[in-house]
Amino acid sequence: MKSEQAGAKRDVFGSRFGFIVACIGSAVGMGNIWMFPYRTGQYGGAAFLIPYFIFVAILGFSGVVGEMAFGRAMKTGPLGAFGKAMELRGKKGGKLLGMIPVLGSFAIAVGYSVVVGWFLRFLWGAVTGGLMKTTDTAAYFGEIAGNFGSVGWHFLGLGITFLIMIFGISKGIEKMNKIMMPAFFVFFVILMIRVFTLGNVTEGYRYLFVPKWEYLANPKTWVFALGQAFFSLSLAGSGTIVYGSYLTKDTDVVYSARNVAFFDTCAALLAGLVVIPAVFAFGMDVSAGPPLMFITLPSVFQQMPFGQLFAIVFFVAVLFAAITSLMNLFETPIEALQNQFGISRIAAVGIVGAAACIIGIFIESGDMVSMWMDVVSIYVIPLGALLAAVMFFWVCPKGFAREQVQMGREKKLGAWFEPATKYFFVGLTVLVYILGIFYGGIG
Repeated sequence: MKSEQAGAKRDVFGSRFGFIVACIGSAVGMGNIWMFPYRTGQYGGAAFLIPYFIFVAILGFSGVVGEMAFGRAMKTGPLGAFGKAMELRGKKGGKLLGMIPVLGSFAIAVGYSVVVGWFLRFLWGAVTGGLMKTTDTAAYFGEIAGNFGSVGWHFLGLGITFLIMIFGISKGIEKMNKIMMPAFFVFFVILMIRVFTLGNVTEGYRYLFVPKWEYLANPKTWVFALGQAFFSLSLAGSGTIVYGSYLTKDTDVVYSARNVAFFDTCAALLAGLVVIPAVFAFGMDVSAGPPLMFITLPSVFQQMPFGQLFAIVFFVAVLFAAITSLMNLFETPIEALQNQFGISRIAAVGIVGAAACIIGIFIESGDMVSMWMDVVSIYVIPLGALLAAVMFFWVCPKGFAREQVQMGREKKLGAWFEPATKYFFVGLTVLVYILGIFYGGIG
């Protein structure tokens, strides 16, 4: 299945399932595994899930749908899509604005690749037994996350990612997502069952799922539920637009977005059912945040019967989630180089890969990569999502967005579409941007 673009053949997803699973791979990431369980417990247990589910539904049927349809309509990523949207109004400057989500996607990918290197190092430590033997997991992690502390593993992660991406969309990204994403869910179900058999897990389940209704009156519960939903669904005006650009006209983007939102939420709930009860079972600090994955959980595996085996399963699953997200992030600048400058796929991958290595090596320390990703996620990512929404729902001619979303869909869109997208989603995105700055990050 191929489409024509500027005289050259443009790769497309080979199936609707392939597209959906690739988008799920993009959405399922570290926010699901280390942040969602913590946020849920921190802001009221099951009570937190109410605003979270509400925002996932709203954002899924507005923002995710919009970015998929926008990419498909323009048959290009944000750089070209923004340019074409402005041209429909007889204006210029769209491509310049499109650089914002492209650079944002690349920047967050550079930081993310450092973390992927950490996962590889921890997986190797689990396989060899070094992780299980260490007496101080904090020191173990500190050595890895120091300046130039994980260069080889960092570059190995990039190498694996770019090797897959060289093969393109249908033969590379789609094929690997079809393997990695089902495996991720299978592995986490295995871990969930194992954790359920541990003693002293009741408090962990209570922490997650016993509602503290008073938290619904706390504005921060709604703020962080919004942030969790927004960033978990990969709304950035970049990767989802790019994946959408590889879609055929007969794909129902509303159906696709619904599936992405559903399975992303399932992944978050699965992570919660693994991480939190396990931490509680061994009396450890559940409020550790990101260090939960690299310091607390390794200590849990050390004390767990057959802990080495389950540590391997855990880090393989996490690695799969990380690589599928990383492929989506890097695809935005790679597609921009291919589509806007007419260079080959291999050359585009090589350029982006070299840039990622050169920049990434200088932000390998935990403090540097944390600061780097905070700046990008607070100031750039939501701005990219906002610009994409404005371009598709406001700049493109009246009725254009409805027409593009309706394409490939048998059931007619209801009157809800314009209010939900033009006003509510755009308004929520502005709110995410403002609240992120105010709170120093909400995702």
